Amino acid sequence: MLWKTFRWAFAVTAVGLVGGVLYDGWAALGIVAVLAVLEISLSFDNAVINAGILKKLNAFWQRIFLTVGILIAVFGMRLLFPVVIVSVSARLAPQEAVHLALTDKERYQELVTDAHPSIAAFGGMFLLMIFLDFVLEDRETKWLGRVERPLARLGRIDMLSVCVALVVLLVTSMTFATQAHQHGGHHADKAQTVLVSGVAGLVTYLVVHGLSGFFEARLAGERSGEEDGEASGRSGVALAGRAALFTFLYLEVLDASFSFDGVIGAFAVTNDIVLMALGLGIGAMYVRSLTVYLVRQGTLDDYVYLKHGAHYAIGALAAVLLVSIRYEVNDIVTGLIGVTLIGAAFWSSVRLNRATAG
Repeated sequence: MLWKTFRWAFAVTAVGLVGGVLYDGWAALGIVAVLAVLEISLSFDNAVINAGILKKLNAFWQRIFLTVGILIAVFGMRLLFPVVIVSVSARLAPQEAVHLALTDKERYQELVTDAHPSIAAFGGMFLLMIFLDFVLEDRETKWLGRVERPLARLGRIDMLSVCVALVVLLVTSMTFATQAHQHGGHHADKAQTVLVSGVAGLVTYLVVHGLSGFFEARLAGERSGEEDGEASGRSGVALAGRAALFTFLYLEVLDASFSFDGVIGAFAVTNDIVLMALGLGIGAMYVRSLTVYLVRQGTLDDYVYLKHGAHYAIGALAAVLLVSIRYEVNDIVTGLIGVTLIGAAFWSSVRLNRATAG
C-alpha cells in the first residue's frame, strides 16, 4: 500500500533532484531538498483536511486528484502563480514577467513580496471560512469540549461565520491602513487591495463550497428517491459527476490557499523560479500522496480528533497569513504551530482509542 500510494512521489523526487543538478549544479540539489521539506512541513494539515474531503470521491476522482491535480499544483501554483502575481501587480505582459523572473531575480522577488498583502488576504480569508464553518458546526465528536460546545451554540445563528470573517477582514484592512498612513500613500492603495482581495477569498469559498454542497444535497435526494422507488436514471449520474467536479475544484482552491505561505516562504531560500517549482512541486506531490494514503488507510476514522487538530491548524494559518500582511512571521513558527496542533490531536485520539479498548 505504501509503495503503491507514494510511488509517484518517489519518482517526482528523483526527477526533481536530477533536474535541479542539471539546471544549476550540485548546490541546487540541497536547495530543492530544503524547499521540498519546507512544503511538506507547512502543508501536513492540508493533507489531513484534503483526506476528509477526498474520501467522499470515488477512485477515478482520486486518480484525477493525483494526476491532473498535481499538474495544477506544481505548474499552476508553484510556477505560474508567482509569475501571474508579478504580471498583474506590476502591470507587465506575462512574457515580460517570465523574462524578469529568469533575468532579474532580485527585482522579481521584490515584486512578489510587494504583492504579498493581497495574496495573504485572499488565502487568509478562504482558510478562515473553513475554520469558522468547522468550529461553529454542532458535531457529535468534540475534541476541546469547553471551547467547541459554546461555539456550536453560537453557530445556530445564520451566516455567523461570514459576519465574523468580514469583521476580521475589516479590522485587518484598517490595521494595514494605519501602517499605510504612517508610511505614505503608496501603501494606502494596498489597504484597499487587502480589503478587495479578502472579499474575493471569502466569495470564492462561498461559491465553490456552496456549489459542491448543493450538488451533494441534490445527489442525496436522488438516492433517497431511488430507495423510495422513484426513477432517477441519468440525472443521478449527472449530479454525481457535478458534485465530484465541484468537490475537486474546492480541493484545488484549498490547496492553492495552503500553498501561498509556502511560495512566499520559498523566497527565503531562493529566488530562482525553476528551483522553487522543483522543490515545492516535490513537496506538493508528497502531500497529495499522503492525502490518498490517509483516505485508503481510514486514518481519519481510526484517529477521530485528527480532523479537529487540522482545522485548528487551519485557523492558526489563517491568522498567520493575516498577521503577515503587516508583520513578518517566520515559516518555522508557522510549521511548528500546525505540527503541534495535529500532534496533540493525534495523541488525544490514541488516548481515546486506548480508553475505549480498555
